[in-house]
Parts: sequence; C-alpha cells; structure tokens
Amino acid sequence: MSARDRLAEERRRTTQRLAELRGDYRGFVEASKDTNADDEHDPEGATIAFERSQVGALVRQAETHLTEIDAALGRLDDGTYGVCAVCGQPIPAARLEVRPTATTCVGCATSAAT
Repeated sequence: MSARDRLAEERRRTTQRLAELRGDYRGFVEASKDTNADDEHDPEGATIAFERSQVGALVRQAETHLTEIDAALGRLDDGTYGVCAVCGQPIPAARLEVRPTATTCVGCATSAAT
C-alpha cells in the first residue's frame, strides 16, 4: 500500500470516528439539557458531565489527528514526506508504515522526548 493510500485510509477512518464522537457528544449535551441535574450533587449528573468531558477530549484528539493527516498529505504533494523535519534524513519506511503522519525519524523523536 502506498503512503498516499495509507493516509487516505487513515483519513477516512478518522473522519468516520470523528462523526461518531460528535454524535455521541451531542447526545450527552442533549441528555444533560433535559434534566435539572446539579452535577455536583446528583450522581447521574456527575456521570453525564464526566462522559461529556471524555468524549470532548476524544473529539479534540481526532481533530488533531485529522490535521496531522492533512499535513502529511501536503508533504506528499510538496515532496517532503518521509524526510525528518529536524535532521533532514529519511524517516525509515517501517516508522512511516506504523505512523504515517510522522514528521521526525526515530532518533530525533527520541531526543525530543528526553
């Protein structure tokens, strides 16, 4: 599978997941609108608030991933895909296979993490 195909498939899956998460989020918002629940004092209210917060975080994570995918597609178009943004060396194919949105080689990613 080519890098473009992998990214397109990842984009499709992420877009689908994002739509599902946004639907879940809307459901939690709707559920909390129809109650007089005081999140602080009502056990069910706290659960709804927690779930809404969790799904909201997952929505933001999926949106970020979609932005990363689009940036990787842009790098494919401009010929910089697979080149480490830090050292300029090629990113190993195995890394791109596992993480197609990677912008750094393993060495630079490891250095940045420490």
